[in-house]
Amino acid sequence: MTELTIWTYDWVPPGPRGFVRDLRLRWACEEAGLAYDVRTIPFDGRETNHLARQPFGQVPFLNDGALELFESGAALLHLARKSERLMPPDPAGAAQTLQWIFAALNSVEMVTVPWWFLNISGDPDNGLTGWMTQRLDHIERVLGEREWLVADRFTAADLLMADVLRVPKVRAFGDRPASEAYVTRATARPAFKTAEADQMALFTAADATRPQAD
Repeated sequence: MTELTIWTYDWVPPGPRGFVRDLRLRWACEEAGLAYDVRTIPFDGRETNHLARQPFGQVPFLNDGALELFESGAALLHLARKSERLMPPDPAGAAQTLQWIFAALNSVEMVTVPWWFLNISGDPDNGLTGWMTQRLDHIERVLGEREWLVADRFTAADLLMADVLRVPKVRAFGDRPASEAYVTRATARPAFKTAEADQMALFTAADATRPQAD
């Protein structure tokens, strides 16, 4: 039995498949060669059926032995500290990785997620468009100057930033060749392909247990 257990939903509709955030933790474990199990909670009743472990009723959450963590960013950082493949061991490299992890969550995803939600809700010209344009232009400039964000190699910071930028509506927003090349590089990695395929297989297999629509 492995010490690491990643928790996700037992099923989601087709739209979110490949983007449920347990993929971030699967990807990190695959990159680092960390053995892990995946366990599930019911999608039905998800708002309240696991509040004891995730106070906002979301996934993923992570068990590392007796340690329990929620929030994908916190769990990713915990995994990154287990492997030099995800975070450089030197103080400067570790600090820069941490810096860009927070940048992905707080400077980019904090804008892209509400923009995306408003967009699919029927407000494509919502008030966040200018703000998101500015943030994506800034990261485009950075990525035009380097292949990876930290230490001239892939780290957990790239894992998270690429996962934020690969959301289809965000990825298709504007012409940003450096960002597109960056997402392509990251998602071509074998660890990502394994993590994505395993998540898709879990949800596809669960279709057989769902009631059929009339």
